[in-house]
Amino acid sequence: MAKRKSGRDVHGIVLLDKRLGVSSNKALQEVRRLLNANKAGHTGSLDPMASGLLPLCFGEATKVSALMLDDDKRYQVTLRLGLMTDTGDSEGAIVKQMPIPVFSSADLLSCLQRFTGPIAQVPPMYSALKHQGKKLYELAREGKTVERQARHITIYALNLLEYDRETVKLDVHCSKGTYIRSLAEDLGHALGSCATVIELRRTAAGMFRLENAHTLEQLEAMSESERLQCLIPVDAPLQQLPAVSLSDQQAVDIRQGRQIRIGGHPPGSVRMYNEQTFLGLGEILLDDKLAPKKIFNLNGQVA
Repeated sequence: MAKRKSGRDVHGIVLLDKRLGVSSNKALQEVRRLLNANKAGHTGSLDPMASGLLPLCFGEATKVSALMLDDDKRYQVTLRLGLMTDTGDSEGAIVKQMPIPVFSSADLLSCLQRFTGPIAQVPPMYSALKHQGKKLYELAREGKTVERQARHITIYALNLLEYDRETVKLDVHCSKGTYIRSLAEDLGHALGSCATVIELRRTAAGMFRLENAHTLEQLEAMSESERLQCLIPVDAPLQQLPAVSLSDQQAVDIRQGRQIRIGGHPPGSVRMYNEQTFLGLGEILLDDKLAPKKIFNLNGQVA
């Protein structure tokens, strides 16, 4: 999360269609300047060589950004067969070239089926994971390779969009922690060759879809009021949780960190409201008490 002293209180989520060639943090700072927001964060980075959906959180919405890291993702990816690079994508140096065997659509679909469902995946060296306190991509840039533990992920759907002799385009619906570059390399090996990513576009993250996102150019062309209308409410990503309505006095108690008695709700996490105002997240306990977990301050919000 990034924070600065200047700016105003702006609360909500902006869906950005990130362009190629910029980091997620640079894209965040560009939109924050447009909104003149004093607090901002994103929900997991998108590689500079990737474009597409990047949810940006402002103000009190930064409190839900960590929860959104666990969201499933969806990508459209194009693989170049017969080539492998040190980074796993087209920005890297070619480290291997292999002939591409002849394969049919049935062969390709059968291969894709093998990678659908729960699988173990070894993260790439060019990733932000750490080894002995140092990021893997920093080690990779020094020419070092270390052993990485395989991680369990889930590929919910792996749909073939189009292919030719050298390229394969896929629609990938996957769990958090999935590395599309590693998936591309594994698919290349399974086809009897190798592969690297030449195009990657994120089309969905949790409940959010790319068709509802705005490019930086579109945001720049808007008036201030139009930009503020793009803000999605802070509680939008939490709609899967049940909601409880509190009286004025109950809301005061919750905001002051006190548990309150509340009946008629099963134990578990809930969204808390006072009339139409979102108060934050709470936990219904076994003794019918409601305990505050994360309080949001949306007073005087700009939205």
